[in-house]
Amino acid sequence: MSARELVVLGTASQVPTRHRNHNGYLLRWDGQGLLFDPGEGTQRQMLLAGVAAHDIHRICVTHFHGDHALGLAGVIQRINLDGVPHPVAAHYPRSGQQYFDRLRYSTAYRETVALREEPVSGDAAVILEGPSFALEARRLSHPVESYGYRLAEPDGRRMLPDRLRARGLRGPDVGRLQREGVLNTADGTVTLEEVSAPRAGQSFAFVMDTRMCDAVPALAEGCDMLVIESTFLDGDIRLAEEHGHLTAGQAASVAKRAGVRHLVLTHFSQRYPDPSVFEDQARAAGFDGELTVARDLLHVPLPKRH
Repeated sequence: MSARELVVLGTASQVPTRHRNHNGYLLRWDGQGLLFDPGEGTQRQMLLAGVAAHDIHRICVTHFHGDHALGLAGVIQRINLDGVPHPVAAHYPRSGQQYFDRLRYSTAYRETVALREEPVSGDAAVILEGPSFALEARRLSHPVESYGYRLAEPDGRRMLPDRLRARGLRGPDVGRLQREGVLNTADGTVTLEEVSAPRAGQSFAFVMDTRMCDAVPALAEGCDMLVIESTFLDGDIRLAEEHGHLTAGQAASVAKRAGVRHLVLTHFSQRYPDPSVFEDQARAAGFDGELTVARDLLHVPLPKRH
């Protein structure tokens, strides 16, 4: 199992099909689990995909349409039923507080877990700045208020074994040098820069229901993985615009311009029975990076570092 991977729980849009459940996506990130848009049926999809309630540390809801949020009630109750030992944070549009409240308390159950409500508002908001990653939200363009999310790891440094050996450093000395940046040894002073190289942090973006707007490329910029809706094919671009969605070609064009390394297309309308067409249109739009047309229960590892 990859320490950083996307687990696809559902890939349909408004209407599920025989092969596509409503939305649901879990991002595993170094022992943290971020559950995005738990649509109806998410709890069962978790079971089929090997995802436990204990894996969830944060829930990120883009907006309160049913295919993105109706599974929230079951997920919250399962977290409490299983006695998850850590607090769970929930992020969602503040304007949808009434819907969150209804889903959280839709039926009777015993609350055993601290669920922190952390709604987002405004055009852009930094949700979290931590040592492992920062999490931000940006407002999208949809008939109801909707937010996309971006997770970014801080840049760091990669230790170079040959240089460490040359300076006689190993074991606890290496850890102390990483923490303090400088180390005094019998042979002189060693700085972190002498025995390491810069390492760019990884990034991930999640963009659901939206027509094209400034927030889409801002969220996608330089991402190692972009998970993005492509509800419609390019021939239905007017329909996409009318209902606040993207086409496969639009999503791929954004990814190409933003320098995305791995593009994951999802949220497909039931009107299209052949998913390979989405890949064809993404390639026709010029995206030449790694491309996945998502399917239910797929595990997609984040790209290896450059």
